[in-house]
Amino acid sequence: MFEYASYALILFALGAYLLLDGYDLGIGILSLFDRSDRRRKGYNELIATAWDANESWIILAGVALWAGLPGVYATVLPGVYLPLVVMLLAIVLRGAAIELQSAAPGYRRGWGLVFGLSSLVVSLCQGLVAGGVLSGLSHRGGVFTGGTFDWATPYSVLCALGLAAVHLLAGAAWLQDKTVGTAHRRAGRLGRPLLVTVAVAGVVLALGLSRADPQRFRFDEPLRITLFGLAVAAAVVCWAIAWYGFGRRPDWRPFAAVAGVEAAGLLALVAATAPVVVPPDLTVHAAASPHGSQLFLLIGVGGCMPVVLAYNIYAWWVFRGKFTQPAALTDQSPALTSSEGPSDTVGAEEPTADAPVSRARGGDPRVAVVVRRVLLTLLAVAVAAVSQDIFGGVATWIGPMGIAVFCLTALAVWIRSDRRSASAGEFDLRAAER
Repeated sequence: MFEYASYALILFALGAYLLLDGYDLGIGILSLFDRSDRRRKGYNELIATAWDANESWIILAGVALWAGLPGVYATVLPGVYLPLVVMLLAIVLRGAAIELQSAAPGYRRGWGLVFGLSSLVVSLCQGLVAGGVLSGLSHRGGVFTGGTFDWATPYSVLCALGLAAVHLLAGAAWLQDKTVGTAHRRAGRLGRPLLVTVAVAGVVLALGLSRADPQRFRFDEPLRITLFGLAVAAAVVCWAIAWYGFGRRPDWRPFAAVAGVEAAGLLALVAATAPVVVPPDLTVHAAASPHGSQLFLLIGVGGCMPVVLAYNIYAWWVFRGKFTQPAALTDQSPALTSSEGPSDTVGAEEPTADAPVSRARGGDPRVAVVVRRVLLTLLAVAVAAVSQDIFGGVATWIGPMGIAVFCLTALAVWIRSDRRSASAGEFDLRAAER
């Protein structure tokens, strides 16, 4: 029975990631459609306090999957390598954009665009991965035997669009809870159309699953159909609460209801498919690791989960209430003014001053700085690929000492180039400190 406990831990971690990182992915996508630089800056600051803690859950889920269900790990990863690698690269870019935008004295539109687009790419790739797995992956003896693009199915595309809609809904609910002013009103108006979109996507995906999934669903079992029916009923109730709550107080109600919809939807999917994890026939029992590994996993990962949950709760408590821009930041109206003219912050009512559009003090980094960083990053990825024998038979070209020397050299070049750029005035680090 240890394997089912491990399966429950994996589902809990995935559910926590879907909810927590889902809302900040949704806020990132919503920032693409907001014309106010001031609000975009506020969106970034709103999630900069918790995005890294939210993403801890996907790391826990990956570790638990690798240790607890290695058969699933060995089948799924080769089957969805391409969307998974793109997703991870987008997560890295997104994290860099959040931190660099937060450190900038004004709003950097380049980093804002990276933040929004990478959030969209992460959402779509997650849906492609989920849809590819649900569509079935060819395997034999716990080893993937399919092709490179087996994940690319019509159902996986529908899953990508549906998951992006879910993230947008969670982002709108979070904005209603945490903001005031124009951002608050926009979130309230977006909530109900997004609820309708998510409901339609849920029905389409549920009906399409029976055609896309090669396994035979056993809804003739009383326990299964009862659990599935209860999960669907809970999702409908939470959906109705969210519908009523958008645009009304208390502002926390829509987000709590959306969380209920997501949890109920995940439980309905598990009730329909368990114990099959990878269609058509890879079950929890067949994919599980030995008893000793399961016990180690339950102690190790199970002990880490309360710690991760504790610092999530601590972050929510510290940053509870409505988000407000610091006075020093809101005073920089020229750097944070909408292209429309007068604008407002995410956490304050609309100001009356009208200021022209201008860039943050110090200007955007020059093209040479960006190109240099991109080339260094690509070179690091290439070195890592060679060292892991990705290209076959070339891992002996570079050993651990070579990797260490390269990393230290690249770090020195990066720091030196940034110091030179700062001294040349390409970006003003002292302004960010003030």
